[in-house]
Amino acid sequence: MNTADVGYGLSARGVGMIYRRGKQSTVALTDCTLEVPRGSWTSLIGASGCGKSTLLRIFADIIKPTHGEARLHGLTPAEARAARTYAFVSQQSTMLPWRKMADNVGLGLEVAGVAKPERERLIAEAMELVGLTGFEKAFPSELSGGMRQRAAIARALTLKPRFLLMDEPFGALDELTRDKLNFELLRILEETGATLLLVTHSISEAVILSDQVAVMTPRPGRITKMIEIGFGRDRTVAMRDDPRFAVYEAELRHALHGDPAVVAAQRHIA
Repeated sequence: MNTADVGYGLSARGVGMIYRRGKQSTVALTDCTLEVPRGSWTSLIGASGCGKSTLLRIFADIIKPTHGEARLHGLTPAEARAARTYAFVSQQSTMLPWRKMADNVGLGLEVAGVAKPERERLIAEAMELVGLTGFEKAFPSELSGGMRQRAAIARALTLKPRFLLMDEPFGALDELTRDKLNFELLRILEETGATLLLVTHSISEAVILSDQVAVMTPRPGRITKMIEIGFGRDRTVAMRDDPRFAVYEAELRHALHGDPAVVAAQRHIA
């Protein structure tokens, strides 16, 4: 990870978010600061309602922060959206049921006005990358949840994004499918070089998919700790059997719930 590239990655500085409804207000984020170097993989973890998704949606220009600023490759979220610098993938695959999978995958390109020959080429590339070649003419109802989620990722990849913003993309899937797609995503990230910012409730998923994990406090959310995951880029299912995997899981768990002495002891054993 090259710190010289931080300015070209994702940056949040002093970000705060207050939701208001009538006379009531809820502080979702306070003084949230994060640096994600270009080409790196970062996860956000924390208790439900701590503001993980809020921070991700600020980067995706879905909501505007009350305080502070966010940048993607030096651009504001609105500028990054206009430049198609990032792609956003949510937990729901959101396929249009009346459109075949190739047409669903190409929807973003169609909206962007990309000519049909180029659109077809990019769709074919993206579907091959996620292992959906041969399912171009299938309808969403004919595919499993895991395959529909692959299609959602393919749709994001057609835009050739520098940044992939993912909000619990595998949360609705069964454990076996989720595990398989974790490693599929690693392969895709390696091939595309995209920077990943992932929201997850799964500690093991955070270890598998991250170079660093940002731990957030309960609401109002604030990043209190960054934990480096030292597995490098050659990651396979066998990493689960590496003693370090359990150590990282324990470190993250205790960063969320306390007792750093236990973590220190486990690090010494490992």
